[in-house]
Amino acid sequence: MTTKIGVIETHHAHSNIHNSALQDRSKSTERVQDGETSKSDGEREKATVEKVNKENQKSNADQPEKKNEKEKEKKEVFVIDPSGNLYYNWLFCITLPVMYNWTMIIARACFDELQSNNLQMWFIFDYISDVIYVADMFVRTRTGYLEQGLLVKEDMKLKKRYKGTVQFKLDVLSIIPTDLLYFKLGLNYPEIRINRLLRISRLFEFFQQTETRTSYPNIFRISNLVMYIIIIIHWNACIYFSISKAIGFGTDTWVYPNITHPEFGRLARKYVYSLYWSTLTLTTIGETPPPVRDVEYVFVVVDFLVGVLIFATIVGNIGSMISNMNAAREEFQARIDAIKQYMQFRNVSKDLEKRVIKWFDYLWTNKKAVDERKVLKFLPDKLRAEIAINVHLETLKKVRIFADCEAGLLVELVLKLQPQVYSPGDYICRKGDIGREMYIIKEGKLAVVADDGVTQFVVLSDGSYFGEISILNIKGSKAGNRRTANIRSIGYSDLFCLYKDDLMEALTEYPDAKAMLEEKGKQILMKDGLLDLAVASDGKDPKDMEEKVNHIEIMLDNIQTRFARLLAEYDAAQKKLKARLKEVENIMKPPIHFDFSNLEEIEIAPGQ
Repeated sequence: MTTKIGVIETHHAHSNIHNSALQDRSKSTERVQDGETSKSDGEREKATVEKVNKENQKSNADQPEKKNEKEKEKKEVFVIDPSGNLYYNWLFCITLPVMYNWTMIIARACFDELQSNNLQMWFIFDYISDVIYVADMFVRTRTGYLEQGLLVKEDMKLKKRYKGTVQFKLDVLSIIPTDLLYFKLGLNYPEIRINRLLRISRLFEFFQQTETRTSYPNIFRISNLVMYIIIIIHWNACIYFSISKAIGFGTDTWVYPNITHPEFGRLARKYVYSLYWSTLTLTTIGETPPPVRDVEYVFVVVDFLVGVLIFATIVGNIGSMISNMNAAREEFQARIDAIKQYMQFRNVSKDLEKRVIKWFDYLWTNKKAVDERKVLKFLPDKLRAEIAINVHLETLKKVRIFADCEAGLLVELVLKLQPQVYSPGDYICRKGDIGREMYIIKEGKLAVVADDGVTQFVVLSDGSYFGEISILNIKGSKAGNRRTANIRSIGYSDLFCLYKDDLMEALTEYPDAKAMLEEKGKQILMKDGLLDLAVASDGKDPKDMEEKVNHIEIMLDNIQTRFARLLAEYDAAQKKLKARLKEVENIMKPPIHFDFSNLEEIEIAPGQ
């Protein structure tokens, strides 16, 4: 028994040792696996870090490349302003080869002698024009354009914009070296250069800019139309000669005569005869030999149709141009006719009628019939002011009291100057008249005369002025605001007039300038002994206060008028808003359906 129990105990001990060993082994394997997993996790983290570093390095490497690309895009180059003189001069240069190709390629293709007798000269002209064509493409990549009102000067933008246009494709087609076909076809085929005609847009652009720049646009338009007519006739003449050559010279009465005849074999006669035939056919004003063959009939019919359409358009344009050229004269003549009719209706004396007609003649002859305000009213205020300053500022500065005024006030006054023309013997002002304006002599001579109108005291000439004191209405002036002399025009006189109301309106914004002008006026009056110091030192003139009160009343009236207008607009807007809200309510409100059948039953029940 004891031996059995010992054996059993030893067996249990062995099994426990075995189990513990297994547990230790499993724990060790778990530790190994945990170590391997931690090791793999570490490797993964290390790999991701390396990957992120590589991406960062790559992005950092790409950043300077992107910066370089942006710098290239923003790189500014020399740009030609499309509204400048350099661009216009280049247009003239490119127009010459375009005109050369449009006139000579067709002529050389149709008249063989013209091509064969001057081959060397044509090759020189052809390749000079090709070089100018290539240079023109470079100029287009350097021609700026406006973006948000500023001239774009970035190289990549200019190239991208040019390449995206249809004109770029036409320019590329126009410089394709089709001259290589000379090696296959021979040198007597200049029509292979027909692709050079695709650069015609430059011709139209040059004409458009010239029409804008020239001082004689109507004459230029007529000349332009004449040139188009000549080119159309030239092309038609060349085509007529080619058809004659294809049919056979002298085979019938319609084609060009037989060139074996010495008179019709010359190149000059060939071209002149064809040009003459083309002119008669297209203008339909002369008789030409009738066509014989079907091809000839078709060509003549097409010619007639083209001639009618083209020349109807051209004649209409020329008529409108001529009427536009005479529009100013017709308007001026209408004014004269209206005044003549009025004077005849009112039985005005012949002497005065002659003076009026002479005055109008003087205005038209000396180009002073234009109303400056009408002409300049389409310009913005700033440009109108600049033109007025350019024309009148120097004249205004000659007036003593305006010599040291602010520039802003001078600009205001310059815009208010009104030109006036007086005839010989006209009185500009008489002694004792109320002075409501001052005058500056631009051209002509005026005389300060006695009451008899004959005796001359002083002669005023260009740059002189008078009446400046009376429009200031200076307190204490012994003359008041009345004229102190008779001033008469000796010949035709061109004056600038500045009205008192316009001066006072401008001075409301410049009170300091007004005080300075009054002080200068007082000094001038004191110098001439025409200032009453006692009255001048009494304080403010009640007339000035009255004028200010009147001015305030006028301003209040204007404010009331504007307020009433705003109130009316507000009421109208309120009514419209209410109507719209009502419509919205009707749309948004769900329809309510009542079942009235029950109500009827209830009403009937009591009666029962």
